[in-house]
Amino acid sequence: MTEKERVVDSSNFIRNIIEEDISSNKNDGKVVTRFPPEPNGYLHIGHAKSICLNFGLAQRYNGKCHLRFDDTNPETEKVEYIEAIKEDVKWLGFDWGDNLFYASDYFDKLYELAIDLIKQGKAYVCSLEADQIRETRGTLTEPGIESPYRYRSVEENLELFERMRQGEFPEGSHVLRAKIDMASPNMNMRDPVIYRIKKVSHHRTGDKWCIYPMYDYTHCISDALEGITHSICTLEFEDHRPLYDWVLEQVDLGCHPQQIEFARLNLSYTVMSKRKLLRLVEGGYVSGWDDPRMPTIAGIRRRGYTPEAIRDFCERIGVAKNNSIVDIALLEHCVREDLNQKAPRVMGVLEPLKVVIENYPEGQVEMVEALNNPNDPDSGTRMVPFSREIYIERDDFMEDPPKKFHRMSPGKEVRLRYAYIVECTKVVKDEQTGEILEVHCTYDPETRGGAAPDGRKVRGTIHWVSAADCIDAEVRLYNNLFTKENPDEVEDEEGTFLDNINPESLVVLKGCKLEKSLLEAEIGKAYQFERQGYFCKDKDSTEERTVFNRIVPLKDSWAKIASNK
Repeated sequence: MTEKERVVDSSNFIRNIIEEDISSNKNDGKVVTRFPPEPNGYLHIGHAKSICLNFGLAQRYNGKCHLRFDDTNPETEKVEYIEAIKEDVKWLGFDWGDNLFYASDYFDKLYELAIDLIKQGKAYVCSLEADQIRETRGTLTEPGIESPYRYRSVEENLELFERMRQGEFPEGSHVLRAKIDMASPNMNMRDPVIYRIKKVSHHRTGDKWCIYPMYDYTHCISDALEGITHSICTLEFEDHRPLYDWVLEQVDLGCHPQQIEFARLNLSYTVMSKRKLLRLVEGGYVSGWDDPRMPTIAGIRRRGYTPEAIRDFCERIGVAKNNSIVDIALLEHCVREDLNQKAPRVMGVLEPLKVVIENYPEGQVEMVEALNNPNDPDSGTRMVPFSREIYIERDDFMEDPPKKFHRMSPGKEVRLRYAYIVECTKVVKDEQTGEILEVHCTYDPETRGGAAPDGRKVRGTIHWVSAADCIDAEVRLYNNLFTKENPDEVEDEEGTFLDNINPESLVVLKGCKLEKSLLEAEIGKAYQFERQGYFCKDKDSTEERTVFNRIVPLKDSWAKIASNK
């Protein structure tokens, strides 16, 4: 960036910090960030914010962003998650190039530095059980109690740590703790555990190790080894920053990255915890990590959200220092704005009602011209078949309508989109139930294209599909996964977030009628079903079964909210 382009950005305080660092030539003017996910689950949209921030800053300042997997807990980590994370980052439009790293790359170095800490008298092997360590940490108002093993000799600590590495002890029998200050007002500084025994095979190192470093110890050293300049993390790590700095001061690797915290993304009507998302998956509340109701990147990708919309959303919400909940309506608004410009228009009838046009020639099919996207002048038009029998939406017809009902009803005219003006003349019902089975109409052949040459006004326009040239489809309507704006608020002895799951988060419609061209639609490609919303073909589709997901409805609640502010 040029000096003129460097301005104070009120929506992103981290940019302002970097601007100042570049101006003072700190880090020789370099910017190196990283995105360090733990591969213990699929990424969610909160991670998307971090991805856009870290990779975006690197792009903005001609720097680098590393993708580094924090793979220090082999019990919960899977190669499946690693590959999914790579796919998510690429889908969002970012590339780490040659800068792909794993915390496990540094296991030998981390072990070597731990030995150095022991030799300096700044780490010791503690033989308290996990519960005892928790009990002796103290409280926010009371200091912790020093471990009886805190003053083991350097020689004894080195011997025990080596034996831990050799697998001589069972899990939980010993840990390595940093020796800092059990009276520190910061609980993270009260002799935190930096190594524990885990006799679990690692996906990259196999059975070489049976002791694994903890996150707080690993993360800062990994940052320093990679030459990270700005270690950007979410606000819950603010209290961990003194430990981050303490470790780097003791090991002295010649690089001390600056940790900067920002508010994580909290989205209304959803949860942003991998642990809770895993409960949804394992409990069968959703069909998997990529269920379109999930806030995972895989889920929103399958639902039909676009990477452009996600990046726009992350830019709009900015980077704040205080936690807050972002209205999910803003996310949906960003999706609509993006799709409105690029999604082709088609006609689809979700709850079909047959209409027979009595005076239209039997067996005749004519092609009417329809716009592909009125917002894209280069999108052109398509030809849609029209015939004697068509389907319309069931709620576009009322036998006894209220005064302001401007759709189809007996004795009134309505315009069929791109085709003709028709008038309802007859209603056919089931004799036993009274259910409307079909509607009969007549059409005015002089109104092709929907306009009346005599200038008469027809207020209603409805969409339709030809009964002879359409496909049957299953359409899945997705709504908020939870009924509460903040599902976490009820997590107490009386219930959990699972009690707030929306029973209508998924509504499946069978027998929908869609334009025949959609049979060849690509999986994930978005279309606007006129007057209905945005939809895309789902991966569950087969040659025998066509499935479409609703991405978002046309109603834009965020625009209304914004206009009323």
